[in-house]
Amino acid sequence: MTAPDPRRFAPAVARNRDPLLAAIRPLLPEAGLVLEIASGSGEHAVHFAAAMPGLTFQPSDPQPEARASIDAWVAASGLANIRPAMALDAATPGWPIATADAVVCINMIHIAPWSATEGLLRGAAAVLPPGAPLILYGPFRRGGVHTASSNAAFDDDLRARDPAWGVRDLETVAALAAACGFGPPTVIEMPANNLTVAFGRG
Repeated sequence: MTAPDPRRFAPAVARNRDPLLAAIRPLLPEAGLVLEIASGSGEHAVHFAAAMPGLTFQPSDPQPEARASIDAWVAASGLANIRPAMALDAATPGWPIATADAVVCINMIHIAPWSATEGLLRGAAAVLPPGAPLILYGPFRRGGVHTASSNAAFDDDLRARDPAWGVRDLETVAALAAACGFGPPTVIEMPANNLTVAFGRG
């Protein structure tokens, strides 16, 4: 009897991984270590690592089941430039990694309490050298309003599932990033009313 496959499959990944790769590739260094926060299934990390062999990827997730999925995807890929998944909760101070050349976080800050965004920005500021990027992806409100009716409906659904969740205001995130020592955001419009938002470490 074969053991069950621990790999998870996130349907959104197949839709957004190529637009995301095109958006983040110019923002990342040619070589170095990329820390991914809340890696989820691990499918993004494998896709990016295959496309950018000069970079080493450090996936992470607070959930053991997610880390098992990540490591299974990495094993199936045969890629040598992805480290084993790390147990890391963005909201918890004192990340178990000293330094990284970039931090990437995809579809987390709206499906987590605000404390996770605060921890993400503080933690990224602690591990990134000057000029290094923190890259976020997901839906955002701009000027206090949703960018599409579908995002408003998604926000209502998130808050019904957990009142601490919800689509965040880009300006509020940018203000917190500035307080943590990051520069103003570079904003890239993405398919499905999402944004890629990059902050450079000051």
